[in-house]
Amino acid sequence: MKPIRLPFLNAGLLLAGLLLAGLLLPGLLLAGGVQAAAADHVHASDAWIRVLPGALPAGAYVTLHNDSAQPVALTGATSTAYAEVMLHHSSTAGGMSRMSMVDTLTVPAHGEAVLAPAGYHLMLMKAKNPVKPGDTVTLTLKFSDGSTLATDFAARPANAIDAGEPHAGH
Repeated sequence: MKPIRLPFLNAGLLLAGLLLAGLLLPGLLLAGGVQAAAADHVHASDAWIRVLPGALPAGAYVTLHNDSAQPVALTGATSTAYAEVMLHHSSTAGGMSRMSMVDTLTVPAHGEAVLAPAGYHLMLMKAKNPVKPGDTVTLTLKFSDGSTLATDFAARPANAIDAGEPHAGH
C-alpha cells in the first residue's frame, strides 16, 4: 500500500502545532482548576433536607451568605446521594401553588439569599440509597463565578419546618 502524502502539511508545521498544543493545554487545564476553586466568599448556614416517604423527592434548604463586594449566583448543585439536584422556586398566586425550575439565584454582595420552604429550594431527585432523618448529606453548591461550596445538610423528617427540632401540631 502506498503512503498518502499531504503536501500542505510538513514536518515543521506539525512540530509547531504539537509544541503549541503542549504549551497551551497545561494552561487551559490549570485555568479549569481555578474555575472549580472553593467558594471562600460564600458561606452556608442552617442547611437541612426535608425527607419525604418512599421515593418522593426531598427539598434542601440553606441560607447563603456572600462576604464579597460582588454578587454571585447559585447556579446548581450536585450530590453523590442523589441522581439529580435542581434549583426550584415555589410560589402562590390566586390561591394556586406553583413550582418552577429556575437557572440561578443571586446572592447579593455583602448579603444573603435564603432557600426555605414555600420559596427557593433545591429539589433532590432519585436518592441512590434511602436517606432518613438524622443522616447528613453533602451537597456541592455551584456558583456563577465557577466556585463551589461543599455543604453538609442535616436530614429532617417530613414534618420539619426549619433546621431546628420538628414543631408538632403546626
